[in-house]
Amino acid sequence: MRGAIVSLVVVGFAGFACAADEKIDAKKLIGKWEPAKEQKGLKMVLDIREKGKLELTVTVRDKTDKDKTDKVTGTYALEGNKLTVEMSFGGNTKKETMTVTKLTDTEFVTKDEKGNEEAMKKVK
Repeated sequence: MRGAIVSLVVVGFAGFACAADEKIDAKKLIGKWEPAKEQKGLKMVLDIREKGKLELTVTVRDKTDKDKTDKVTGTYALEGNKLTVEMSFGGNTKKETMTVTKLTDTEFVTKDEKGNEEAMKKVK
């Protein structure tokens, strides 16, 4: 189960990445975000906090309809439109840099180094 959660964390952030070196308003990042498209049996909430801290909560529903929730803490840094995220889970550390392509009060879109795009929406 932990291996699956680590994979979800990496996939979740693989998509997190504005025009070439556009500066992003870091204050708009602060808050709770979830994927814009719901995934059956999976819920992820990314809590981006001040001072470069974040927490990712992943809840997976198993075949017996029981929920398993894990939390992963980490750090982030925003330089221009480049968002670098580092998280440790189960003895593994994952670091990824994404490009923020859109950031509003309610929408957060990123693109990873492979061109994969991920859209998030602000949790109300």
